[in-house]
Amino acid sequence: MVDNSDRPLSPDELGPRLAEIYTVIGPLYRRVARVVERDSPRNGLSVGVRAVLERLELSGTAETVPQIARTLELSRQFVQRMVNDALEQGFVTLRPNPAHRRSALVELTGPGYAAIRAVQAAEHEAMGHVGGDLTAVDVATTLRVLREMLAAVHDIDVD
Repeated sequence: MVDNSDRPLSPDELGPRLAEIYTVIGPLYRRVARVVERDSPRNGLSVGVRAVLERLELSGTAETVPQIARTLELSRQFVQRMVNDALEQGFVTLRPNPAHRRSALVELTGPGYAAIRAVQAAEHEAMGHVGGDLTAVDVATTLRVLREMLAAVHDIDVD
């Protein structure tokens, strides 16, 4: 039986309920990743390149590979490979970093910005058709729960 009350759950109740979320998030993430990869030949974006472009678009500024890796909680080596792929496709450019000679700044190019915005627009269109009569409160609550879950595992080393 599901408890729909507004009282905070005890740790014994909370653990199993949050575990249910992980059982949904895993398959959801993998399906979305497959869709992105399936559409990759059309838009040129793998899941990893897309993450890098989206990070740069969100930050609105050039960042180093280590900065991107930290923010995305991915290994520096993986992010470097994705930056190299994006560089080959003309989605990013590298420029000197006055603060650190050996760590160039990765900057989104016009084609990179256009590519990430096109992917986001297509996703927003598709997500707009999700059923369930979801409300702003539903979405806000979901985001709050997911952020709390993320914060609870914040110190796991991705390198």
